[in-house]
Amino acid sequence: MKVLIVGSGGREHALAWRISRSPQETKLWVAGGNTGTAQVANNLNIHPEDLDGVLQAAQSLAIELVVIGPEQPLNDGIVDRLGALGIPAFGPSKAAAQLEGSKSFAREILVQANVPGPDFRVFDDRQRALDFLARHQTPVVVKADGLAAGKGVALCATSAEAMAAVNLCMADRVFGTAGDRVVIEELLTGAEVSVFGFCDGENLSALVAACDYKQARDGDQGPNTGGIGSFTPPAFWNSAVADEISRTIMGPVIAALAQRGAPYRGMLYAGLMFTESGPKVLEFNCRFGDPETQVILPLLESDPVQIMLACAEGHGELARTPVCWGSRAHVGVVMASGGYPGPYDTGFEITGLDTNNSDALDSDTLVFHAGTDFGANPGSAGLVSQGSDTGRQVVTNGGRVLTVVGRGDSLADARTRAYQRVRELHFRNAYYRTDIGDLSVGNRNGVWLSAPQA
Repeated sequence: MKVLIVGSGGREHALAWRISRSPQETKLWVAGGNTGTAQVANNLNIHPEDLDGVLQAAQSLAIELVVIGPEQPLNDGIVDRLGALGIPAFGPSKAAAQLEGSKSFAREILVQANVPGPDFRVFDDRQRALDFLARHQTPVVVKADGLAAGKGVALCATSAEAMAAVNLCMADRVFGTAGDRVVIEELLTGAEVSVFGFCDGENLSALVAACDYKQARDGDQGPNTGGIGSFTPPAFWNSAVADEISRTIMGPVIAALAQRGAPYRGMLYAGLMFTESGPKVLEFNCRFGDPETQVILPLLESDPVQIMLACAEGHGELARTPVCWGSRAHVGVVMASGGYPGPYDTGFEITGLDTNNSDALDSDTLVFHAGTDFGANPGSAGLVSQGSDTGRQVVTNGGRVLTVVGRGDSLADARTRAYQRVRELHFRNAYYRTDIGDLSVGNRNGVWLSAPQA
């Protein structure tokens, strides 16, 4: 089975790692990639958003399945273009990917499907948005309507903060065209959880859940990041909650998209807030999360290639395909470059990667690469590359550099193993939070609290 993965982050390394362990014999390529994906696949010098380059590679390599990691290629219609060439792709069509690509579209779907979410208003005119905020003094969330690399959401405690967020989007245009329209929502409180399920346009698999951390510093301080850590399972997650989320949220959304002629195929990721009145949808993403993927994919006990092909083919195939998730606790700690999410330096050698770096499905720790590259000089990082870079040192090449995952029978065990492994890894200016998975520490989103049952 020839498989092409699109993307360059820790999510894509986790995908390549798990797909390489499919019971089916696979040969893997990655459009983009990093030194981690080079351990199990052949990296191609193609930017993940270069759709023409990805399509040409898929054709020339006779690829039989394309797995898309990041959101932008999905929003740009890569699945539609691959489908026109007869190449199966794991991910939603451009029409279905609007669920993430447009916050206002997502809210329309929620209303159509009668799925609970926050009260909201949509504005194309800046002055009307400001006038609305002048009349509403309660805390709100201001969102750029389009894709903004996870940075287009502002939690605003006051009207002045909300007005500033609107001006940032619509006057200063810091998010480009993504901020031409804004969605202003009620600020929900409760326990925030990421929920994931495979879809084939009609059917939804068993669900899995994780919690992630956005703010850069311990105790949820500092600026927001793309995700600085994660863990699974949430304390209150169980089969009854999963069944209720499937029945009242995920299933109705899939049905609503099918009714619009945009059947959803791929991984559906719902960001939920468990409020006092029950779970409500904060947002949808149309792909695996990052860094959540690094803690949930090790739980997947079924064949990922079989599942992804069933989703891509549709026609009810997923209903006949086993999707089983394990129950062990996983904690993922992101090691980042000093300065991230602001300016940071790169090119620093990473040491310790060859120390107890097991990547077996049942190992106690895993290290997934994100912002890494091969250095110019031979080193002793101990990586095994399928390309021409075997034996070269590994250096930092991004803000989020590594995700170090610990596994255990309890969250405490998993957390201990993750941080033990973190302490074996070193690069200049490295930083990481020390409270990932520590349920004794409060969190702004309340993910450590016992949430109401769904």
